[in-house]
Amino acid sequence: MSGSTAKKVLVDRYDRTQVKGFVQTQTLVQGGEIELLSTEGAVLRVPVGQVKTVSFVRDLNGPSVWTERREFLARPKTPGLWIELRFRDGSRLEGVAPNDLLLMEGQGVTLTPPDPAGNTQRVFAPRESLAGAAVLGVVGATRRRAQARPEPARQIRLFGEE
Repeated sequence: MSGSTAKKVLVDRYDRTQVKGFVQTQTLVQGGEIELLSTEGAVLRVPVGQVKTVSFVRDLNGPSVWTERREFLARPKTPGLWIELRFRDGSRLEGVAPNDLLLMEGQGVTLTPPDPAGNTQRVFAPRESLAGAAVLGVVGATRRRAQARPEPARQIRLFGEE
């Protein structure tokens, strides 16, 4: 693992244990496993079926997304898809995902959690850990409107225009 692309993560499992370590973002899920380098220096492979979420964090000793705010208090301001993920154990998590449907076809969903000042910067939820997902809104969508043009008969003429 090269140090330049290794990110700090907290891997929350369904057995309520947590693994701290570093992952490569390009090869997060390979062969049905998440490979990470633990803080003790051992390479761990966690089966995706046991993983609830992978929280990309600022500090390894800080809280994960499950101990921070999991819902938006108001409509989010960040552009993207405002989504709610429902997990197999009945828990829910809201976040903003990029408004790009090609990103939804991968091994899971990556989103930005509701608390911008919290320890968790991004959350990856493997597809196997989800029971469902719902789009709550589209934030920052620009609507194209036809420009209103003046009617030719009502426009005043200048300089002898016809």
